[in-house]
Amino acid sequence: MPTVLVTGASTGIGRASALRLAARSWRVFAGVRSEGAAAELVAAAGEGSALTPLILDVTSPEQIERARLAVGDRLDGLVNNAGIGVGGPLELVSGEDLRRQFDVNVFGQVAVTRALLGALRASRGRIVLVSSVGGRVSVPFNGPYAASKHAIEAIGDALRGELHSSGIAVSLIEPGSVRTPIWEKARATARGIEVPPQLRDQYGHVREAFGKVLDDSERRGVPPEKVAATIERALTAARPRARYLVGADARGMVAARALLPTRLFDRVLRRALGV
Repeated sequence: MPTVLVTGASTGIGRASALRLAARSWRVFAGVRSEGAAAELVAAAGEGSALTPLILDVTSPEQIERARLAVGDRLDGLVNNAGIGVGGPLELVSGEDLRRQFDVNVFGQVAVTRALLGALRASRGRIVLVSSVGGRVSVPFNGPYAASKHAIEAIGDALRGELHSSGIAVSLIEPGSVRTPIWEKARATARGIEVPPQLRDQYGHVREAFGKVLDDSERRGVPPEKVAATIERALTAARPRARYLVGADARGMVAARALLPTRLFDRVLRRALGV
């Protein structure tokens, strides 16, 4: 029975991936943030499932070490999925929120990967990094999140070469919009941004524009189970791809960015956002 660790398995893509893999005879260690989420995940997996929840905050060295000990000496797959979304104008996003964005989405993924490389090397396993189409195409008011995913793209490319001699394949998953709770969390962050009086001419429209982006993204989002199916392919394919785009909007954004001159692409984005 192959073994996998999935981070960020309380909701969304991570939850769907943990349940899908458990149903397909993987032994799944599922990183969650609370005992309540652990109990819900076990119940959803059903009796007899080889799913073990782990309390895992990817920014906690102590919890990462406990996860490493729980996994043991061999690991066939690591799905680095834990992440948060921070949005808003870069001029107004707090330094604390910006650091938190990178602590979870970048430094947390790297820390988990480094802790488990020994177990992955022992089984010549797979690493799956859940990135985003935002890692290739950044849009206004989504800079912090997109920047963190750009970083994950670079880390995935570096690891793919560095770990080749160890027999560890590395794949990046690049979803477009996905129907997950991250959208409501992003709305809460946006509502917390204060626009000072002297910048209201520049940013007074931000809540409406960002709200439109979130509403449109949530409406056209694919179910998390579709991303989970792609993650399973990256873990099981004889020749896994370096990148997997998921969703028509992701493919469309990458194609448009490649085909349109930058100024024209920027104009299209501004028009879509009403800015």
